Amino acid sequence: MNNKICYIIGAGENYGLDFIPQDGDYVIAADGGLIYLQEKEIVDLVIGVFVSLEKPPTHNNVKRLNTEKDFTDMYEAVKCGIEKNYAIFHMYCGTGGRFDHTFANIQTLCYLSQQGKTGFLIDKDCITTAITNGSIQFDACCDGYISIFSYSNKSTGVYLKGLKYTHLENNELASICPMGVSNEFTGAESSITVTNGTLVIIFPRKHKNNASVVTNYDL
Repeated sequence: MNNKICYIIGAGENYGLDFIPQDGDYVIAADGGLIYLQEKEIVDLVIGVFVSLEKPPTHNNVKRLNTEKDFTDMYEAVKCGIEKNYAIFHMYCGTGGRFDHTFANIQTLCYLSQQGKTGFLIDKDCITTAITNGSIQFDACCDGYISIFSYSNKSTGVYLKGLKYTHLENNELASICPMGVSNEFTGAESSITVTNGTLVIIFPRKHKNNASVVTNYDL
């Protein structure tokens, strides 16, 4: 189960659902995200308050949330995925609408990271992920800009390898200083490591030969 993927589709902008679930994967429609999946018979769970839908969902597996709730539908969907023992989450349609919901989804990525899980928030042109006390590796096919930000107050023991700017060697990033913005891939294998803290990492969705980097990671 650890190498299987939980796909979560939200109600933000749909920039393309370029995935085909494999055996053992799990697909969750978070509230209005069901609209994007109506013609696809791949939904395993529908969750939300459903105020954005014209009529209540008729799916055979629906989890209805209270209208007055503390967490977003995407966060609740992630919790459902964790309960089913998924460790890898690909989140679509979670950006492009209200910025507060986009920020909430970045917080959800950090929550996953701090729980020992891996999440990817997939936008039109970029992918956002988070790592906590660990590393992420990128293949040589990656190109374009990559930015690294500290979600923790301070992230220490930060190491960059294979990127254009590698001056961060056992260095520190702070949440109030965007020092890690606009680094670049160099055509070599690269990695980012943090010894203590949580980093938010943003990199291009597509790379050389139109390769999708979302499957090229090793945490």
